Amino acid sequence: MDPTLIERLARLRGIGDAYHDYRGELRHFSLATKTGLLRSMGCKVDEPEALALELSRLEMTRGIKFLPTVATARGPRISIDVNVPARDFGSALLWSVRLEDGSRRDGAISTADCAEVWRGEIEESWITRRRIDLPIDLPIGYHELEAKTAAGAVAGAANRCLLIISPPQCYEPASIAAGGRLWGIAVQLYTVRSRENWGIGDFSDLRSLIQWVASHGAGFVGLNPLHALAPADPERCSPYSGSSRHFLNALYIAVPLVPEFHGCVAARERMAEPSVVERLRELRDRELVDYRGVADLKFEILALLYRDFQERHLALGTGRARDFRAFLAAGGEPLRMHARFDALDRYFRATLGVASGWLNWPAEFRDVNGWAASRYADTHPEEVEFYAYLQWLAHEQLCGAQALTRELGMSIGLYGDYAVGANPSGSETWVDQSSYCMGAEIGAPPDPLALKGQGWGIPPQDPSVMQAQRLQGFVRLIRNNMRYYGALRLDHVMALFRLWWVAAGSSPTEGAYVHYPLQQLLTVLSLESTRGACLVVGEDLGVVPDEMRRAMPDFGLYHYKVLLFEKIDGRFRRPQEYERRALATVTTHDMPTLRSFWEGRDIELRRRLNLYPSVEIEGDVVRMREHDRDLLLEALQAQGLKPARPATQFEPFSAELAHALHTYLARSATALVALQIEDLLGMTEPVNVPGTDREYPNWQRKLTSSIEEMAERRDLAEQFAEIRRARE
Repeated sequence: MDPTLIERLARLRGIGDAYHDYRGELRHFSLATKTGLLRSMGCKVDEPEALALELSRLEMTRGIKFLPTVATARGPRISIDVNVPARDFGSALLWSVRLEDGSRRDGAISTADCAEVWRGEIEESWITRRRIDLPIDLPIGYHELEAKTAAGAVAGAANRCLLIISPPQCYEPASIAAGGRLWGIAVQLYTVRSRENWGIGDFSDLRSLIQWVASHGAGFVGLNPLHALAPADPERCSPYSGSSRHFLNALYIAVPLVPEFHGCVAARERMAEPSVVERLRELRDRELVDYRGVADLKFEILALLYRDFQERHLALGTGRARDFRAFLAAGGEPLRMHARFDALDRYFRATLGVASGWLNWPAEFRDVNGWAASRYADTHPEEVEFYAYLQWLAHEQLCGAQALTRELGMSIGLYGDYAVGANPSGSETWVDQSSYCMGAEIGAPPDPLALKGQGWGIPPQDPSVMQAQRLQGFVRLIRNNMRYYGALRLDHVMALFRLWWVAAGSSPTEGAYVHYPLQQLLTVLSLESTRGACLVVGEDLGVVPDEMRRAMPDFGLYHYKVLLFEKIDGRFRRPQEYERRALATVTTHDMPTLRSFWEGRDIELRRRLNLYPSVEIEGDVVRMREHDRDLLLEALQAQGLKPARPATQFEPFSAELAHALHTYLARSATALVALQIEDLLGMTEPVNVPGTDREYPNWQRKLTSSIEEMAERRDLAEQFAEIRRARE
């Protein structure tokens, strides 16, 4: 194995050379780390001839390929670097652009008149790289460029390039661009209690939340990721490890809102049975979401509704049947494959007793286009169609919720969340195996609270494959998420620039950063944001590289500001010192609640779970927490908001303290402020403890009050009124 070849290949595949750790020290990635990551990318690093061939191929592609695969611009004019062989230099370059609407524009330009950006010899061929400025204005969209030299040096696919033209920045609602400042609530939908839900928050509860907070002037409702999970294994419940980010979690379907429900005799009779009535009561009363119990009941009744839909609509070709067929047509192959996945997953769980996910299926079914999966779909059409029906119901209900926000005058409405990755054994990776590297996981390098680094169990996408696929997978993901929301939060937005990869079998301390085409991904984001009228918030917590810090304001992405992290000069940032283009919040779903933070309950919980690397680090956290409580009271004092109790950091938490901090944040210069619903209720238990799996019931804890109870509370109404005044 030639180390020089490994280093060159690693650089071409996007693997970095070094990074600055949390102490600010420069750390170089080892040859062994780079070798392991190249293996996970499918490179034959242990075969000298294959390694040399792969390196030669990549260098040839980069240096000799006439056009790049993708070119991007923000605005009507685009510049493209083309590689011109020395023998063709000076000849005319003939170009033709097929616009997204089908029209064409053609022209020619002399290569000698274009600026040279590089020249060199590759594989004994002299190349001059020239920057071509197309002399036409292009509308925003996805266009196709075809080009060749008049000498006809090359022809075919190598002479085609996708042109992505976007507005200069992501979408911003007119009301905010004019200086408006909105507020809203943030909620993990599954945690919501109500008198009518089936033991888990659903889309009917979402409508109730919208009606409640819209009546008090809220501009949005923030949600956890609603990505499709695993119907065959409902206990795999992390919203940040979805089966597919293209589709929705069917457990959020509000069954009584399904049009078939009231006319389906079988379903109504089943729901009237005393045993079912008792099951519903138990599911609602549980302190934790019983995912298995909820799924068993919901899918049983939904199956009855599907059969009713077949008989009363599909068989008769009703308008509702036509709507369903239109949904299937619009969803196309991706929807069919996702429904096929869910049907196969349920089948193998039931017949073989294997764990959920395609990695646990018989080998012949792991090929998404193979004969086995196709034969199953052909012989079990109703089982597959049932899961497509569930996606249709979820789609209808979520679209209906967003439509309700518009009817009630909410400027943003639903504020969604887009997870950084997908479960390794889910539908998304099964359908798109070529772009996911299953021999690696993404995570984070060591930091003070995770000295061994973090591995998140989520496979990374290969940036080289993303480029080869002309970013179409990313385009579909962003578009499929934005269609439901007025704003979208990108979890770990730094993933647009780099991700920490860890090869299988390696410690997260032995990971490395792999880089992605930041400018191209942001151009797609800006285009889709504009077309979908969807504001973009980037979750930029933690170590944010300078490239990302510059790119976010340049492309109009909103920052994500957490009050408890916002300090300058040894104090908490004052309201007027916040950036305008940001969403601010006191806490997040990955943090302790405000009450837990004040009372130090999260420190005690992490101690019980043995999550501190050392006693010394735990002691540092305790001391810092005491200091932070003083600083919070000092910040409130400076704004004339200090509560009567607690008067000192040693006194217990009070609702008055939470109210003061929310008002403090509402006065901030940020365009958006989100109030965590747990903090409004004074809750103590977190919804998630990072770094745990089975040690703590993550993603299961419910709210302590129902929607109906919250809507009747005068203290919450008064707090909303003060928040509204502060925002205005």
